[in-house]
Amino acid sequence: MSSPADTDGPARTGTLALPILTAMVVGSMVGSGIFSLPRTFGTATGPFGAIIAWCIAAGGMYTLARAFQFLAERKPDLDAGVYAYAKAGFGDYPGNLSAFGYWIGSCIGNVSYWVLIKSTLGAFFPVFGDGNTIPAILVASAGIWLFHFMILRGIQQAAFINTVVTIAKVVPIIAFILIMFIAFKFDVFSANFWGGVGMPETSLFDQVRATMLVTVFVFLGIEGASVYSRYARKRSDVGTATILGFLAVTTLLVLVTLLPYGALPRAEIAEMRQPSMAAVLEAVVGRWGAIFVSGGLLVSVLGAYLAWSLICAEVLSVAAKTKDMPRLFARENANHVPANALWATNLTIQAFIISTYWSQDAFALMLNLTSVMTLVPFFLVAAYAFLMTRRGEGYDGDAGARRRDLAFAALAVIYTLFLIFAAGLEFLLLSAILYGPGTALYVWARREQGKPGWFGRPADWVIFGLAVIGCAIGIHGLATGYITL
Repeated sequence: MSSPADTDGPARTGTLALPILTAMVVGSMVGSGIFSLPRTFGTATGPFGAIIAWCIAAGGMYTLARAFQFLAERKPDLDAGVYAYAKAGFGDYPGNLSAFGYWIGSCIGNVSYWVLIKSTLGAFFPVFGDGNTIPAILVASAGIWLFHFMILRGIQQAAFINTVVTIAKVVPIIAFILIMFIAFKFDVFSANFWGGVGMPETSLFDQVRATMLVTVFVFLGIEGASVYSRYARKRSDVGTATILGFLAVTTLLVLVTLLPYGALPRAEIAEMRQPSMAAVLEAVVGRWGAIFVSGGLLVSVLGAYLAWSLICAEVLSVAAKTKDMPRLFARENANHVPANALWATNLTIQAFIISTYWSQDAFALMLNLTSVMTLVPFFLVAAYAFLMTRRGEGYDGDAGARRRDLAFAALAVIYTLFLIFAAGLEFLLLSAILYGPGTALYVWARREQGKPGWFGRPADWVIFGLAVIGCAIGIHGLATGYITL
């Protein structure tokens, strides 16, 4: 008879059970993005294009979720998945870039949360404007450091709070969906189906492409259980939590996108203020609808911010413990929290918060840039999953499971490459501006270990050269006005 440790891989020392891990996935994914979906899709397409976009996004993200699931099962020795898988598959430097890109992208995502919080309050208190006024920046800064010192008190405490917040914030979203079902009119939905009155003259492909970055943003967090795999009570719970969280959140995202098309004209939805979910409900039931959804948004975004603050610090800390980031980020306080990594995370968020003052549309910029920064790490995870299944590592003669997982991995690679293409040159160059300087942390770590030179392999110089060229072109684009913020 096998013990739990025998059937589940190495014995775990963590304390996070399946419900907590699932809540971490849902809490990470359900943040600011879901409240912006009606207007974002309404601007780009009608219900037909939205259905196609969600089929592509959900199908692609499902293959990625399956990749995270079987990687967790077949590679139980790799913790903090996003970074660890990239390193195992492609070497130290690509792994470092993956860790840095995922970390900085998550920091930018946290900035978008604060911008949307202040924009939401701006509908009731004009001093906050669209979330990038000086009062908005000051209040957001206070919130950053309030969460910072709470998290310093302990990972387990913060994870428990996130679970409670996840339950609380799903309630107004479900209420929105129920009200939209009641208000749904098939004649309105039919009139909107192909875009309706005032639909821009764009091809269906361009309509779908225009929604891709926001679909990436709302699915970020699908890897949340993988990032916390070393805290899991059972290793198999990591993959299960990923799939359960994905299915639950996908259902919410699709309903929030499509149901408003059955209540209001697409052109009207496209002109609404963000968060557009609040504006849609206000148009259907009155002012109390905006207040109700805005309250839910504040709870949702604050919960997502908590989850992502934990993820940011964890990724940077684990990279330091494996000697791929400077060792100072590995240090933990008495509560076993990676304090230095958390300080670096929140100082970075603070810097981006200040920069929003000069942005024309701070929320859209941070949303799109967050999505682009995570595309490279996600692509490397998919590519590693493809290489692992093709080699048959960890399958021990299970040919059927290997063929199935190889198909999922191949589709995940195709999907992530499509997303990189859909992102467009402007955002790829903006991401290169951030990726280029990130190499300094890798060189710092190598010197701490006494390793000769900047890189260990000739191929690393090629990657570094591409990053520097992209960074230089991006800076030139900003300076000449080709790229605007």
